[in-house]
Amino acid sequence: MGHKILFILTLTTVVLATSISAHNITDILSGFPEYSDFNKYLTQTKLNDEINSRQTITVLVLNNGALSALTAKHPISVIKNALSLHVILDYYDPTKLHQIPKGSTLSTTLYQTTGNAPGNLGFVNITDLQGGKVGFGSAVPGSKLDSSYTKAVKQIPYNISVIEISAPIIAPGLLTAPAPTASDVNITAALEKAGCKTFASLITSNGVIKTFQSTADKGLTLFAPNDEAFKAAGVPDLNKLSNADRISLLLYHARAGYTPKGTLKTTKDPIDTLATNGAGKYDLKVTTAGDEVTLHTGVDSSRIADTVLDATPLAIFTVDNVLLPEELFGKSPSPAPAPGPVTTPSPAPVLAPSPASKAPSPAKASPPAPPAETPTNSPADSPTAESESSKTTASGAHNVKGSAVMAVVLTGCATVISSLILS
Repeated sequence: MGHKILFILTLTTVVLATSISAHNITDILSGFPEYSDFNKYLTQTKLNDEINSRQTITVLVLNNGALSALTAKHPISVIKNALSLHVILDYYDPTKLHQIPKGSTLSTTLYQTTGNAPGNLGFVNITDLQGGKVGFGSAVPGSKLDSSYTKAVKQIPYNISVIEISAPIIAPGLLTAPAPTASDVNITAALEKAGCKTFASLITSNGVIKTFQSTADKGLTLFAPNDEAFKAAGVPDLNKLSNADRISLLLYHARAGYTPKGTLKTTKDPIDTLATNGAGKYDLKVTTAGDEVTLHTGVDSSRIADTVLDATPLAIFTVDNVLLPEELFGKSPSPAPAPGPVTTPSPAPVLAPSPASKAPSPAKASPPAPPAETPTNSPADSPTAESESSKTTASGAHNVKGSAVMAVVLTGCATVISSLILS
């Protein structure tokens, strides 16, 4: 009987582990050669990471022929904006498309989350047309439904749905908007406008801006502390640092390569920075809780507060705290503890004899102290457990396919276990 129960419990664990799996849009589309170009551009623009980091999402995919009209004459930054309009932050499968309340709805897309979409530019109009057809178009008033539902490609309810549409969704002005290169961006002006004047002044006066500018064309990601961060308690006086250390500190706030927030949310390993060299790692660890991303240095940590600019291949973020690298500000290693002194057992206290006895009776010795009463569920333990549970839930939230699936699996397994026990 014990072996049966152990087997069923193991099976339950395997089933649950299988059900709690992340979707991967690159893997999904890799099985369809007709979407190879769409898949390639999702990877090139890093939109694949943003899609994979979302819990509920719908991708409106275009076959290679339909996509060519969109990608032929436009730079990668414009292509990214156009493709992000094809990623809906909701779940739509064929059934739901034909059950839209009042026959039409406006849905939010990834483009709306960039902050570059004024008005309804980042929304998509989905309309259930007569004859079983479903039309798609820009939500900007006066826009036509130039695209229509073709077929379902892949659904993982209610996690990700991939459906093919007939033509690109083009929002007015999206393809004609100016697309400056990274070298055209005035980094210091962008930082000052975002409330990072101190950081902008430091990178200029120390010559680090030249490194940032020369790196930007091939890809650059900046983590700029806001002005309040430099006033916080515990921030060292940067004027007391050597010139080399001060430059290392500033370079520590940037990394080579385009790393948008979606990519950071899917990062598991430490990431290097422009300060990384043979003498020290100068890396950052990344953790995610929902949509919030936090950078850890080993000395302190800071949340990514806002996106200043996300235009391939340049990403600029503001952070709440100055990032202090462990290589410069880490505590000195604690010395090895010295061997403890050799002690002799303390003699038992001698009690003064009473007139009726010559020596204290062993029975009158003080009783041992009662054991410390620390209940397992004491309030002191609760925050730690709750904290750990919160971290686990947050880091894996986007991997869960749905509580309904979980409930069905658990109920079924419990039924099987009960029947085995009763047999």
